[in-house]
Amino acid sequence: YISSDGTKILGTGDTLPLEKTIDEYDELKVGSIALWPIRQDGTDGRWQLSQDSFRQKQERGLIKLGPYKGQNTTVYYLKPAEEAKLNDGTYTIQGYNEDGSVITSTANSTERKAFPTTQWRISSHDSTHYGTRLIKKFIPGREFAFPKSLYAVHDTVMFFVANKPNALIVDFFAGSGTTLHAVNLLNAEDGGHRRCIMVTNNEVSDDESKALTKAGYRPGDPEWEKLGIARYVTWPRTVCAIEGHDVNGNPLKGNYIGSDIPMSDGFKANAAFFKLGFLDKTSVALGKQFKEMLPTLWLKAGAQGKCPSMEGNVLDMLILPENHFAVLINENVFSDFKDEVAKHPEIQTAYLITDYEVNYRAMKSSLAVETTYQLYRDYLDNFRINHGRA
Repeated sequence: YISSDGTKILGTGDTLPLEKTIDEYDELKVGSIALWPIRQDGTDGRWQLSQDSFRQKQERGLIKLGPYKGQNTTVYYLKPAEEAKLNDGTYTIQGYNEDGSVITSTANSTERKAFPTTQWRISSHDSTHYGTRLIKKFIPGREFAFPKSLYAVHDTVMFFVANKPNALIVDFFAGSGTTLHAVNLLNAEDGGHRRCIMVTNNEVSDDESKALTKAGYRPGDPEWEKLGIARYVTWPRTVCAIEGHDVNGNPLKGNYIGSDIPMSDGFKANAAFFKLGFLDKTSVALGKQFKEMLPTLWLKAGAQGKCPSMEGNVLDMLILPENHFAVLINENVFSDFKDEVAKHPEIQTAYLITDYEVNYRAMKSSLAVETTYQLYRDYLDNFRINHGRA
């Protein structure tokens, strides 16, 4: 029972016998309104709390009335997990509302934090509107099954890197490219310089695979590869989001939710595309694949600055302060290499090319950098395919 003005809870009545209908109920108290558990389809239901449980919670102020809607007024109660937060002091009671429900403090940065739950209940996290339909703004006419909501990924990433403006986020299953899009949006909102590495294959959908096979095409053919997820969806979406237009060159319409940043403004961001391949381990060991390895070394060192490239002959050393790493190619010039590295404190990764473990350890111990790797041993140990295992 609630008061006829909808401000107070007056109590609970007895359970209605099964043989009796609501229309036959005649125990209504004067000046009160009876609320019944009616399902959305109009059939009779039952409350989640028994009378005794309801009264116990009401005595503690854990029952609250929603906006007054007569017999359709909603009654809320505190679930056990939230009740536990009152008991352990996470929230403190500051007072009481007119209906007797407690007024509590809100958690702040000095109070105990909780991990996010496994369920999203925010409208912007809907994958249909802010995943599927949002992607069509960037790549109209191109299909991608079940893209995540940009804002769900944005909020997930933000939970972990809000206070890490230079974080590196790696997504090994990039899909349509939502993670990089979300990182760019987060940077635009708070001025961060977070980086993102995405990895994806270039497979086509089952329907496209069947159609291409029927037409006589095979993986690797240009007709096949151009419809792969990387080239057809992930990369175009990335370019369009950064430059602020769709794949047809039309300016994007609308703003990003929560920040009101026009989509047509794009982002102050750079993107580089790399195609992964396999190198011959013997050629690597002999130092004949260094130019091809350089992008991988750049990524391993944190992907700082623009990816370096090499033209002409391989030098004795590479000093790359803008990329935060250096490479000793000819160990005979280590003394000069050490001096050059010392001039650039931003260099914190060094790759040392030597076949001898003793030499590597000696050079490593005299360099003032955080991380060192022995080439080409470490590279081969990390990337060689082990054919001895199933």
